[in-house]
Amino acid sequence: MNSAKIEYIIMLIKLFAQHFSLTFLQAYKYISQYGGIEYAEQHYNVLHTLTFKDQVEGLATYCHRMGGGLI
Repeated sequence: MNSAKIEYIIMLIKLFAQHFSLTFLQAYKYISQYGGIEYAEQHYNVLHTLTFKDQVEGLATYCHRMGGGLI
């Protein structure tokens, strides 16, 4: 994974944490548990062109489909 993707995924986790009132660590564990890191890495080329709101909603929807409780 290149540094741009790493920085993007860190930023996305921070935004996710803020949106759901979680700590960074809580958000990271949740996103990791439900495959969100891989999702963000695989779809980076499209995701980073969306609004922050759409990025977080897309990630939340994906994790929810994979068994997560947040939506």
